[in-house]
Amino acid sequence: MKIIMLGAPGAGKGTQAKQIASKYNIPHISTGDIFRANIKNGTELGKKAKEYMDQGALVPDELTCDLVMDRIQEADCKNGFVLDGFPRTIPQAEALTNALSKIGEKMEYAIDVDVPDENIVNRMGGRRACVNCGATYHLVSIPPKKEGICDTCGSELILRDDDKPETVQKRLTVYHEQTQPLIDYYKGQGILHTVDGTVPMEEVFANIVSLLG
Repeated sequence: MKIIMLGAPGAGKGTQAKQIASKYNIPHISTGDIFRANIKNGTELGKKAKEYMDQGALVPDELTCDLVMDRIQEADCKNGFVLDGFPRTIPQAEALTNALSKIGEKMEYAIDVDVPDENIVNRMGGRRACVNCGATYHLVSIPPKKEGICDTCGSELILRDDDKPETVQKRLTVYHEQTQPLIDYYKGQGILHTVDGTVPMEEVFANIVSLLG
């Protein structure tokens, strides 16, 4: 069961990816985790990635794809995996398709968690994070017991810069330019499935499970 999660920032694809991984006992793979693990372990690929990251540059597609391919050939991926945050662009998707075909494999599902932009701006604008322990809340769906105060450690809650409406709008613009074309790419491969991301999380997950069978 080889799955790619698609969806705009804030659509909830990361949450769904974790639940899928847990239910089907397959690894949830995010590029951020792969980069961190390789850098920590001092691998050759990790050293190369670190050079780019230290300069504030994006890690090139080919290197990112090599890191992903390296990860998905580990033993725990033998029954499948869920990719979250990769591929982000058409060149990355093509690199992944080509690399998988070389080992006689291919992706089986691309699941797009579809949420309109205005919902995402409202959703992320309601997020609050603790300045001390990093716990996250939402004014509507997971409010703290006391307004503006973290339940866990009693510190102040803030609206993070990357959750502010103007920042979210910028991230959505980048998403529509770079990542949205992936929806057409995987539709062309016949593996795209779209789920409504505006319904409650449990319902989104139930709909994904019914797709995966």
